[in-house]
Parts: sequence; structure tokens; C-alpha cells
Amino acid sequence: MRSILTVACILLLTLWPVANRADTLGPEELLANAGFSAERLLSDPKNAKALALLKLARAVLIFPNLIKGAFMLGGEGGNGVLMAAGGDGQWSYPAFYTLGSLSFGLQIGGQSSEAIMLVMNDDALEALLNDQVKLGADIGAAAGPVGAGMEVSATTAGGEDIYTYSTASGLFIGASFEGAVIARREDWNAGFYGGIASPRAIVLEGHAADSKADALRERLRRLTGD
Repeated sequence: MRSILTVACILLLTLWPVANRADTLGPEELLANAGFSAERLLSDPKNAKALALLKLARAVLIFPNLIKGAFMLGGEGGNGVLMAAGGDGQWSYPAFYTLGSLSFGLQIGGQSSEAIMLVMNDDALEALLNDQVKLGADIGAAAGPVGAGMEVSATTAGGEDIYTYSTASGLFIGASFEGAVIARREDWNAGFYGGIASPRAIVLEGHAADSKADALRERLRRLTGD
């Protein structure tokens, strides 16, 4: 019991600063950063495979500012948005989410990165809308293919629920987020949309709208337009 309590205390002390630092962006700044991350990373010809998958995706998660923890036991976390693709080429209004993960080993405190996760089917989107999910356990996730010059078809893209990408040392790479937990930010959703906290109502049912999210929606529309 003593060892369990010790580990719990270590986890709390390690992840609390991570959560605080990742929470410093407000919703409006987060939306602006999410749009910048998506356009900067996915409009680069070197990342053509990721863009091709985005055009086939059912939804996308964008986390523009993930903060990594400190020495030995490293947490990584941050806030982001979930948006669903519409049949008319438009993207839904964003619902706010948070991501958290643990890793063991030597960490360099204070690193930040970005992550883009491509949700490829309805089952994975439903799981995200219904409850928090653990990647690799509740829904499948794999590091997404990177590079240019390869066609990505609906057949080849159908192998995973989610394809995950991140930046590392300035490079956009397929990254493993297995074990990470993605959960709804109902407090942010309710605050931003005037009391509507349900991601389903925002993303699928169209019951929420705010013009401050239109720039992000337009960026994604331009990226996925023909």
C-alpha cells in the first residue's frame, strides 16, 4: 500500500505542472493555434500522405500545444479540438478535448509538440463522442504514413481507426500515442457555446455555432478541397 501511495504521489507531482502549463491557452487562442498547425503541417508537400488521409477521414483531432513533463517520469498533455467532415466539403464546429499520456525513461522537461489525429471511421468517432477513450485499447491507433509521392486510397486507409502524427525536433512524423487518454472538455464546450457541452450536439447535430471558430473551419475546407 505504501508503494502504491508513493507512485500516486509521484504521478500527481509530475503531471500537475504539465496539466497547468498545457491549460494556459484559452479557447480562442487554441482555435487560432490549431488552424495554424493544420495549415502549416498539412500544406507542406513533404506531408502529402497525411493530407491524402485527411481528405478520407471522418474527423480530425488537432492538439496544437502538447507539453511534456520532466526527468524520469514524463507526462504529456494538452487541449485540442475535434471536428467532423461533412458531406458538403464543410467541417463541423469544433468540440474541445484534452489528451494525456504517461511515459517512463529520460525526459527533457518543458518540451512542446503538436499532434494531429485522423479519425478514419464512424465507430472511432462515436467512441470519442460517447466517452473518454484510451488509444490502443478502446480504439485502434497507428503512426500515420509520412512523405510525398504516394497515393492513399480508401482501401489502404481503412486499416486503422486513427492515424496519429506529431512534431519532433521540427519534423512532422507518424507518432505512436498508444496508451494516451482522450477526454471531453465539457467545461470549455459549455463556456464557448453558451451552455452546450455535448460534443455530439456540436460536431454531429449542428446545435452549436460560434463565428470565432469559422477561420479554423475555413482552413480545413481549403486543405481538403479539390
